[in-house]
Amino acid sequence: MTEPWASVEEVAKHLGVARDSVYRWIDHRGLPAHKIGRLWKFKLSEVDDWVRTGGADLADEEKGSAS
Repeated sequence: MTEPWASVEEVAKHLGVARDSVYRWIDHRGLPAHKIGRLWKFKLSEVDDWVRTGGADLADEEKGSAS
């Protein structure tokens, strides 16, 4: 069975972050996303791999340096 596509809202809930963070990570940190028409769609397994390899940590560093 193939993995279903997830929405921005589902990814935000999965990661416990705001939707704005998901959009920012797509634009600036390489969060794996696929644009289908006007919508961003995700495979949660790809998102989890991105987090495990430090993608989210880069965003945390950016937040820390802005203070």
